[in-house]
Amino acid sequence: MSEDVARGVAGDDTTHGPSGEPARDGAGEWGAATGSGWQWARSEDWQPPTELNTEVPHPARMYDYYLGGKDNFEADRRAAEAAITAYPALPLLARTNRAFLGRAVTFAAGLGIRQFLDIGTGIPAVGSTTEVAHRVAPDARVVYVDNDPIVATHARALLAGHRAGHTTVMQADLRDPAAILGDPGLKQAVDLAEPVALMLVAVLHFVRDEEGVDEIVATLRDALAPGSALILSHGSPDFVPQEMADAGARVYSRASAPLVLRERARVESFFGDFAQAEPGLVQLPLWRADQDGLPEGWQQVSAYAGVAVKA
Repeated sequence: MSEDVARGVAGDDTTHGPSGEPARDGAGEWGAATGSGWQWARSEDWQPPTELNTEVPHPARMYDYYLGGKDNFEADRRAAEAAITAYPALPLLARTNRAFLGRAVTFAAGLGIRQFLDIGTGIPAVGSTTEVAHRVAPDARVVYVDNDPIVATHARALLAGHRAGHTTVMQADLRDPAAILGDPGLKQAVDLAEPVALMLVAVLHFVRDEEGVDEIVATLRDALAPGSALILSHGSPDFVPQEMADAGARVYSRASAPLVLRERARVESFFGDFAQAEPGLVQLPLWRADQDGLPEGWQQVSAYAGVAVKA
């Protein structure tokens, strides 16, 4: 794989992260994935995108920018900087969300779960689901689902010269859960009769109520076998002044998906009748926090996180 491909199609050599430091090179963060082997899955009626829309900010690429990544465009960077101006803790939120993902995947693997369905994954980075799951359980199978063509572009680049393995990438939209569940690629990669960790990490806040978010989550929950887990994080207005939450939402209103911040009870409802693992639904950095302690400024991370298990 060439260095340019490894870095990703969106970045250039002058991209900088939200703190002004040069963004990390993407080759290293993809290395763990290539070692595990990737495969590309798509529905039979899927057509490759003729072009990436680089003029409209996309939440996945903005999130990549918050993490210091290079796989973002000028429109993404401008929107991300505007969002950081409105809510300065955004890069910290992204990092603590990534840390939560690692702890939650490790927890699910400890339950014996060996299948992970990560919907709205965005651009895999250091500490990705694949990296964490395979560190704990080398036989784990991971399916990434995202609607952004840039994820598909990365997946095809990763396929070059590598055999199919334990990680599958699907281009699909969370808003059509039936299409995800019925996709031949998913059926080939995951046995829904066995426990699965369904990961809805920092994604449901991009689905509006009127788009049927409750029905979407219920459809996915109902498809899971007993012993499965729902791993969830979600932005909330509960920990910041309302004007700050409103300002952040306004920035995302100009992106390809709006931001819908929800209060605790509303977020908790997505678990349905699943049993929440301790400590329940809590402020994002607090979910089974590492013994090393909490990061400075964690109180400003305005999001919830939790894991629940299907009986």
